[in-house]
Amino acid sequence: MAAPMEARVPDIGGYNDVPVIEVLVKPGDSVAKDQGLVTLESDKATMEVPSSVAGVVKEIRVKLDDRVAEGTVVAVI
Repeated sequence: MAAPMEARVPDIGGYNDVPVIEVLVKPGDSVAKDQGLVTLESDKATMEVPSSVAGVVKEIRVKLDDRVAEGTVVAVI
């Protein structure tokens, strides 16, 4: 069994304090590499934060209306 990996917010163009508008997975869900985990919304666009690995979601570290920035951990997979 592989060690848990943290899925983090990638480079989002220098924005800080970007709200989470949708959580797409929950603990226990199986995810594929590059599958969306949460949706963020800046003043210019919405974007999904993808999973960096395939596996099972162990923990979600953000919830609706949380504010995130580049590097924030969104899930443990």
